[in-house]
Amino acid sequence: MKAWQEELLQGSISALSEQELFNRVARIARDLGFDYCAYGLRAPYPFSQPRTVMINNYPDHWQARYRDRGYLAVDPTVQHALRSLQPLVWSDSLFARTPELWEEARAAGLAFGWAQPCRDATGVSGMLTLARSAEALHATELADKQMEMIWLAQSAHVGMARSVVPRLLPEMRAKLSAREIEMLRWTAEGKTSSEIADLANISKRTADFHLNNATAKLNAANKTAAAIMAAVLGLL
Repeated sequence: MKAWQEELLQGSISALSEQELFNRVARIARDLGFDYCAYGLRAPYPFSQPRTVMINNYPDHWQARYRDRGYLAVDPTVQHALRSLQPLVWSDSLFARTPELWEEARAAGLAFGWAQPCRDATGVSGMLTLARSAEALHATELADKQMEMIWLAQSAHVGMARSVVPRLLPEMRAKLSAREIEMLRWTAEGKTSSEIADLANISKRTADFHLNNATAKLNAANKTAAAIMAAVLGLL
């Protein structure tokens, strides 16, 4: 294992802040030949407005432009990360449907890039992007460096998820009892409280008691939302 890999691995395991970890990742990215580095993390819940964290060292004016123009919603690299775990090299064809984004990104010095999506067992997804202003990424360079780039992306995701997710998704720390989990599982299968009571050989009042407790612990709107959340977060 190379020194930087060991350093990053230890950093991803220890309680570094996301900024400290990102600084390490960005330094390694520079050693690999990239001027810029970005990491984005998306929680699996809520569905309508997923909680996200984005950190990068892109030029300030580009960060502002990206935010103000709402480019996150149409960025093809983000769309790729939602449906694939394959590494991605930027190209004209990739940005064919978003020519303004592509033109403005290149004008900001983000002309050549590579991205690696990541996803873990909890459903938390992330993506590391490495970019630079000059020199296209050729097959020879990718063959030489891509395994290290993928390793960097995975390590960054492990560390960032460890640092960010407890703040982004405090519901993941909910301690559900075995009975509460059982009630939520039946709810997730579409059972009513009366049906759950019969299946579990308890009263409807007791079933509702456990479901209400689980709903409160997850800060959910109702028992159905609680069951969905618990399933998505891997608590069932």
